[in-house]
Amino acid sequence: MNETQVIRVRYWAAARAAAGQAEEEVAVPGPVSLADLRAEVVRRHAGTRLPEVVQVCSVLVGERPVSSEDPAAVVVRPGDTVEFLPPFAGG
Repeated sequence: MNETQVIRVRYWAAARAAAGQAEEEVAVPGPVSLADLRAEVVRRHAGTRLPEVVQVCSVLVGERPVSSEDPAAVVVRPGDTVEFLPPFAGG
């Protein structure tokens, strides 16, 4: 797989437990929106708790927190790392 066309997705805490893995690579044709990437992650893990968990996660693209932004407007590029961080206390 061409590394420049892959986005690395990392899962933390409850997201990691729901996904059954700490990270995975998502092949993309080029830059995609965070909304599209999240939809692909949900599709890959249908039948698990991950679809519900990622909805409440804080999200980092690289080192940049993007949780307060519109996921459809956040551009994720091949080579980026996206991290899903669930709330660590409560809920």
